[in-house]
Amino acid sequence: MDIGVDVKPPKKKCNDRNCPFHGHLKVRGQILEGKVVSDKMKNTVVVLREYYHYLRKFERYEKRRSRIFAHAPSCLDIKVGDRVRIMQCRPISKAKSFVVIEKLEEKQ
Repeated sequence: MDIGVDVKPPKKKCNDRNCPFHGHLKVRGQILEGKVVSDKMKNTVVVLREYYHYLRKFERYEKRRSRIFAHAPSCLDIKVGDRVRIMQCRPISKAKSFVVIEKLEEKQ
């Protein structure tokens, strides 16, 4: 199934209606990468994203991090420690506006 982004579709099938590959969820907007730090919620993972922010006053960068809640379709088998690519979608709940679209590498 083509979701409009160049990613490999998962090999497994799922019955999740919020899966961009097998359900009816449309993806749009930002594409971010990060590391999964928690998978204790049902169908949800917490993705830690580390990035640099430029401070014009001091002419240098500072390291920042953010935790993003993302919907995890069951067809991707995502666990803690995996690097994933997430993409923005319509709000699924109060805190979730992102969905995992690709698993980049396994935890080693």
